[in-house]
Amino acid sequence: MQEAIEKHTPMMQQYLRIKADHPSTLLFYRMGDFYELFFEDAEKAARLLGITLTQRGASNGSPVKMAGVPFHSAEQYLAKLVRHGESVAICEQIGDPATSKGPVERKVIRVITPGTLTDADLLPEKSERPLLAIHAAPNRKTLTLGLAWLSMASGALKLMEISGDAKSLNERLKQELERIVPAEVLTADDAQSVQQQILTGKITTVPAWHFDMRSGEKALCEQLSTAGLSGFGADQMSAAICAGGALLRYAQSTQGKGLQHVRTLTVESENEFIGLDASTRRNLELTETIRGQDGSQASPTLFSQLDHCRTAMGSRLLRNWLHHARRDQSVAKARQAAINALMRADASDSLSATLAEVPDIERITTRVALLSARPRDLAGLRGGLQQLPSLRACVEACNKDADAALLAFLHQALATPDDCLDLIERAIAPEPAAMVRDGGVIARGFDTELDELRGLSENAGQFLVELEGRERARTGIANLRVEYNKVHGFYIEVTHGQTAKVPDDYRRRQTLKNAERYITPELKAFEDKALSAQERALAREKYLYDKLLNDLAPHIGGLQQIAAAIAQLDTLVAFAKHAMRNNWCAPNLVADPALIIEQGRHPVVENQIERFIANDCRLDQERKLLLITGPNMGGKSTYMRQVALITLLAYVGSFVPAASATIGPIDRIFTRIGAADDLAGGRSTFMVEMTESAAILNGATAQSLVLMDEVGRGTSTFDGLALAWAIARHLIDHTRSYTLFATHYFELTQLPETHPTAANVHLSAVEHKDKIVFLHAVQPGPASQSYGLQVAQLAGVPQSVIRAARKHLAALEAHSVQATPQFDLFASSVPPIELEEDEPPMGREVSELEQALSDIDPDTLSPREALDALYRLKSLTKNQ
Repeated sequence: MQEAIEKHTPMMQQYLRIKADHPSTLLFYRMGDFYELFFEDAEKAARLLGITLTQRGASNGSPVKMAGVPFHSAEQYLAKLVRHGESVAICEQIGDPATSKGPVERKVIRVITPGTLTDADLLPEKSERPLLAIHAAPNRKTLTLGLAWLSMASGALKLMEISGDAKSLNERLKQELERIVPAEVLTADDAQSVQQQILTGKITTVPAWHFDMRSGEKALCEQLSTAGLSGFGADQMSAAICAGGALLRYAQSTQGKGLQHVRTLTVESENEFIGLDASTRRNLELTETIRGQDGSQASPTLFSQLDHCRTAMGSRLLRNWLHHARRDQSVAKARQAAINALMRADASDSLSATLAEVPDIERITTRVALLSARPRDLAGLRGGLQQLPSLRACVEACNKDADAALLAFLHQALATPDDCLDLIERAIAPEPAAMVRDGGVIARGFDTELDELRGLSENAGQFLVELEGRERARTGIANLRVEYNKVHGFYIEVTHGQTAKVPDDYRRRQTLKNAERYITPELKAFEDKALSAQERALAREKYLYDKLLNDLAPHIGGLQQIAAAIAQLDTLVAFAKHAMRNNWCAPNLVADPALIIEQGRHPVVENQIERFIANDCRLDQERKLLLITGPNMGGKSTYMRQVALITLLAYVGSFVPAASATIGPIDRIFTRIGAADDLAGGRSTFMVEMTESAAILNGATAQSLVLMDEVGRGTSTFDGLALAWAIARHLIDHTRSYTLFATHYFELTQLPETHPTAANVHLSAVEHKDKIVFLHAVQPGPASQSYGLQVAQLAGVPQSVIRAARKHLAALEAHSVQATPQFDLFASSVPPIELEEDEPPMGREVSELEQALSDIDPDTLSPREALDALYRLKSLTKNQ
């Protein structure tokens, strides 16, 4: 390898040595005002970024392929590469070109990966991009998975362990990955079985020895500045500690420095939150539509409807709460008490206006800790901290009579960090430049030496005016000008027609088309002094700015607490605003088993249609399963989803769209709604349906809420009916969970006759003038029919097909066998589906009356023809 490298030019030798340390990462190699990429990196970058691939010169006898992006606009290209799942190593010039004999010394200062982003331009504003590490630790009879994840942009570090057999762990791991949504997953290079279960995020492998237990515990203790992990409840979590050590090692290597903002550790458990599997999160459209899109006005999600937050911190917390509803009712009750206090004080608008002035303090604090904060970050932080007294006063006023414990906590947490704010106010200019290298960042009066150097530069203007006046008088050249530019410095410009008057002490500096530019000894001396002062001022500013970032380090913990408090307040205000605007009520969370909703509404759909029909739902110990029947498009799925969303919102801590709601303990929410195949996984629509059903039957408990819609429709009629019946029976007899079971199998409506904890309800509809009208009202008892043909007609199915379907339906109904509660019909047969239009049903002759009925098409008859047909049918009945 070394011999191969030495055949290249010195610069390419340097590049290849650095590239060897980052073989799977794109290397941005700094050359002047560009980041250049070479060889295979250049080809890949050109393809992903749409930039030009060129080749220049030769190295080792071959042309060097290269592509580059401007240094000043690199963020937009980095963002695009990260979206493609690529990692990028940033290699900067750290040597002095003036003193370097060979290539300028370069070094990789940080590595940008999908899971370790901190730059505002690279991160989505309203969601996290965590890095997750997984370690599998086999025991004698079971397997333990240790999970550690870090949100680099906020500094939140969390650990978790799950144990069990391999089959159950696979499903539970997928559920946790859906909850955490990592942007990047770190595994050992020999952990193939774990890697196969990861369907989301980029997978990065590291040597297995990075997951060493002793090294992991040491790394965590050093990061948290503690002697042990027992204070966090993590001392016995060996698998998670292994994962945590590997995660910290990797995260630190990407930043090229320590992680000052990672200061605490949270241990989570599976039983802490209401369980939501991937299917449930998708079907309830919490933060993405079923099609995987972020919410929009045309296709909103629960998150997009509730997100009235005025800060990015609040929006991220709202998203987190929706995916992490705690089972502990006291958490939700505390939030609801705070929302109630905000509503009673009618303070939402004033608080929102103040919160709108607060920047993303959480992510700015992270950049301060990583010494990557820019001047305008600090200016924004200053402005945000200046809003704290106003926020605190408003919170205190809201809680004056309410005595909400959460608001009292937030009032205390929003105390202004006077020392920190004073330092930033004194140090940063009112309107700082975007970059330190541009100058004008440090405020006047902060540093005496800087003020003196600036004075020398700023006095140049007056000096030049005076010099220009003296030279015009001395030379008699009326249009003589004294000016400056960055390329040629200071100069005296004289037009060609006046050059004969130029004194002997003028020295030509540049010739233009219409003028000559000169320098004099006096102007040269001033130039040296002024430019030297300007360079020294910029160097002084950079030194002061770097020192300021270091001086802010002791305040990082306090700033993180303030950011967390603002995010909570912003989210609570958003909930209060939405509740007031949409007439939501405070749910009653109780210890007894109950799920009772009066006049409930779907929190998203109610704002999408003109008149939403509210409906009740009652489930308790004596009424555990509702069999829901009714027409397609009648509102069954909407009704089921609204019950689940109201339940989830109650445990999130929000008010809910209902007249009243009483909800007992809930551990998980399951949904089996809709039909979709999994072609990539080799699973048919019915296989997906049965897999989701199996997960429900194996995981649901008496405290779970289960939504099952049209189970068994993906196979033959009797197979599907048998499965739906057996699944419903299992949910009633064994699982005993709160269940909403929607079906078109009317035979299932007989279940309540033998199972008292089941009840029939239906979504009503009526036919009016040959059209179907959906009432969307939930009423007791089973539906009388499904109106499938009417819905098909609404969808635009050709009339000839509708007529054929009506005739065939009449034939099928004529031969149907009435089902008993024991489902004796499973042993019977049905007529063939393909029935020619003029072919009589199998097994008997068609009577003249039946034939006459079959020939009538009500949709095409005129009133006179309909009357004639009626008289004919009447005469035929007399002959029967």
